[in-house]
Amino acid sequence: MKNTILLFVFCFGISNIITAQGPDEDQLGAWYMYFFNADFNESQWGIQGDYQYRDWRGLGDREQLLLRTGLTYRPKEANVKFTLGYANITTGRFGEELDAPVSENRIYQEALFGQTLWKKLLLTHRIRYEQRFVENQDFRTRYRYNLFVNIPLKGTSLSPKTTYFAFYNEIFINGERQIGDNQNVQFFDRNRTYLGLGYVLNENIRFQIGWMEQTTVNWQKGQLQFSMHHNF
Repeated sequence: MKNTILLFVFCFGISNIITAQGPDEDQLGAWYMYFFNADFNESQWGIQGDYQYRDWRGLGDREQLLLRTGLTYRPKEANVKFTLGYANITTGRFGEELDAPVSENRIYQEALFGQTLWKKLLLTHRIRYEQRFVENQDFRTRYRYNLFVNIPLKGTSLSPKTTYFAFYNEIFINGERQIGDNQNVQFFDRNRTYLGLGYVLNENIRFQIGWMEQTTVNWQKGQLQFSMHHNF
C-alpha cells in the first residue's frame, strides 16, 4: 500500500511537470543588460540600478523588460553597501503570439559586500529582500543570495585593459506560498548559474559576455548575457 501511494505521488508530480506551460528549453535566449552606479559628490550616498531586456529566443519574443533603480548608502569604515530601491517589471509568456504581459512593481533592500581570496579571487556577496506586487496576485516576498566571483587573467585587480573570468550563482527563495486565487508556489523559486568573460575598458566602463543556466521548478533554460557596467 505504501509503495502504491508513493508511485501515485511520483506519477502525479511528473504529470504536473509535463503539462506545465513553459519555454522551449532547447531554444537559447538572450539578456541585454546595462548596470550603473554613481556616488553623490564622493559622499556616502549614491544611486545604482540596471535596465534589462530579456528575450526567450534572442530577439522577437519578449521574456521581460526590467527597470530597476535604488538609493545606496555606504557606512564609514565598513566594507558594505546598502540599497533601497524600486523596480518595474513587465513579463511576457513564451511564444510571441501568447505574450499576454504581466506587470509587477517591486520594492527591494539589499546588502553588498566583497572580499578577496588568494589575491586573485575577487568575491562579492549580495543579499536581497524583495516585496513584490504582481498583477492579479496577492502580495509576495522573495529572498535572494548571489555570489559573484571575478578572476583577472593578468594581475590581481580589475584595472583598465584587463580581461577577467566571471562567475556567479544566485538562489531565489519565496517568502509566501499562497499567492491568491487558489494558486501557490514552491518554497524554491529558481537558481541561476553564470560563466563568462569580461573586459575592463577604463576606470568607469567594463563589458561582459557569458552564458547563464536558469533552473525553476518546471523548466531549465540557457541564456546568453551581454552586459555593460558603468561607474560614474
